[in-house]
Amino acid sequence: MSLKKILITAFSFISVSMAAANHTDEELLNLQVMTRFDYQRFILDGSSDRLNSGFRGNNLSIFLTGNLNDHFSYVYRQRLNRLKRDENFFDATDFLFLTYNTDSNWKFCAGKQVTAMGGYEFELAPIDCYYVSEYCYNMACYQFGASVSKVFGKDKTDELQFQVCRSPYSGVKTDKDIYCYNLMWTGEHGVFLPLWSVNFVEYQNGEFMNYISLGTKFKFNKVSFFVDIMNRSFLDSYSLFKDFTLVGKVDIDLCDHVHLFLKAGHDYNNLDKAGDWSVLPGTSISRVGGGLEIFPLKGNKDLRLHFVGSHHFGDNSNPEGTLLDKQTYLNVGISWRMNLLSFKR
Repeated sequence: MSLKKILITAFSFISVSMAAANHTDEELLNLQVMTRFDYQRFILDGSSDRLNSGFRGNNLSIFLTGNLNDHFSYVYRQRLNRLKRDENFFDATDFLFLTYNTDSNWKFCAGKQVTAMGGYEFELAPIDCYYVSEYCYNMACYQFGASVSKVFGKDKTDELQFQVCRSPYSGVKTDKDIYCYNLMWTGEHGVFLPLWSVNFVEYQNGEFMNYISLGTKFKFNKVSFFVDIMNRSFLDSYSLFKDFTLVGKVDIDLCDHVHLFLKAGHDYNNLDKAGDWSVLPGTSISRVGGGLEIFPLKGNKDLRLHFVGSHHFGDNSNPEGTLLDKQTYLNVGISWRMNLLSFKR
């Protein structure tokens, strides 16, 4: 689908929404445009990888949120830089879903959503991903489905979500009519912020893997860090830490305008058979790196400069994998968010 058609669709939606508006203080629609422009350099075993290096338009997205009434809300994000002739409109849609919020802290949601898998790396928006694990590179994290969740706890800081969606491995081999069943808990308890899940992922018709993903963040005044631990196993021959991903990240706010981070991760698969299409058997690959983010504007972080680097080492048995042994990645770029429109009901 062309950019022109997408913009016509978006602004038609805006026009219909405005026509339905009445005069309250609740936000009917908020429209943002987000983009990121990079210069990147890959160096493989001391030699520059010129095919994958140079100036790149990394991200161009439109992002809409709003409330239709006191109970219904919507979220929509479309990545314009992903549009290809052989894709349909929804292939480039990150998410587009409608949520019904009850008065008793229940939420019902349907549409294209983020797959409810734990871990903080998995939750990052594409514009904020400088580098991720081999697992995340090969996971189709946005899928059509439906979910129900309950907000609970004394201060309403916990949420338990059950989701049924299309499997992230749908179409990877042959099967497209396969599914994923997810139970995820998110919470906020002082400095402790869990993002944990148990997932049953169908990787081919009638065959499942179990994921246990424990994303745990600790947040202090100017320093925070998270550790993601994901174990993947076949249901018919359960195993621990024969197939896993481990990611850790430390974030430090040096001042209001400067943010430093250090990040490392390891992907490993020593299973006897294929089925985990994100990290193939025989893989043991690590990545270490860090970066600096600068926010020049006073009072907001809509404009961001970044300077990022990482180094990878180990074995990746996937011939089409992203992380390679003796590979160095350098990236310098700029991101900005533009708040274009906002309407009240």
